[in-house]
Amino acid sequence: MTRSINFPLLIVAVTLSLSSHLLGVSGKGSDDPKPIRREVYEGGKIFDISHRYTAEIPAWESSEGLGKQFLRLAASMKNGSFANVSEMKLSVHSGTHVDAPGHFWDNYYDDGFDSDSLDLRVLNGPALLVDVPRDKNITAEVMESLHIPRGVRRVLFRTVNTDKRLMFKKEFDSSFAGFMTDGAKWLVENTDIKLIGLDYLSFAAFEESPATHRVILKGRDIIPVEALKLDDVEVGTYSLHCLPLRLLGAEGAPTRCILIKYDVKGRTCRDSVVKGSIPL
Repeated sequence: MTRSINFPLLIVAVTLSLSSHLLGVSGKGSDDPKPIRREVYEGGKIFDISHRYTAEIPAWESSEGLGKQFLRLAASMKNGSFANVSEMKLSVHSGTHVDAPGHFWDNYYDDGFDSDSLDLRVLNGPALLVDVPRDKNITAEVMESLHIPRGVRRVLFRTVNTDKRLMFKKEFDSSFAGFMTDGAKWLVENTDIKLIGLDYLSFAAFEESPATHRVILKGRDIIPVEALKLDDVEVGTYSLHCLPLRLLGAEGAPTRCILIKYDVKGRTCRDSVVKGSIPL
């Protein structure tokens, strides 16, 4: 005996099921929704490389992280307000963020070179993710050893900071790996890089921070992106998208950054960039 199937009802059921999944609804039913928090989307094609802002995320030279007071519910529906309204108080150099030229050059600060002036064409486009030797800061010797091709404009440097999960530890760690001054000078003089990304609160090693920052920011054409979350992302080339907050008058800004993995006619992304088939 053959059972009949009501196809319209079946289609509706499948559609509702898929819609619930895509909208991030889970649980016992639509009256019991639970948010789905992701790091990777589309089976490894999109990576969120921004850190969540929490009370436990490290803050510069602090042993207490951002602390519980960085975010508060200023107006609460439970207390009679018609809406929930949160307030946030933190440094613009907290979590995943960008530096503007005015961060270490006071004349640039006075002239208005703030986070709102940063070039979105630099902050978005093909980017190369490289692994830095794990026992080293980024010196001129290390930069030379990475063999980054001319023409590559955006490079994310993954260091031992990721292995140590420093951005997941509340207490600030001044031993983090970063650029030394000679490494920054080598980058400026020998590459076409206009965006550098690192995996802790500063791209410059702690002991050489002011001098290294000044080298990178002096030309006002290189944008540092700091405190990136680069764990579980393969070395290679991706489409990078960083959108900092437009904070007029601020020398830095929190930013959301993602990587999108792509391939050109079966070739590796790095090969495509080196051979010039991906516009930089």
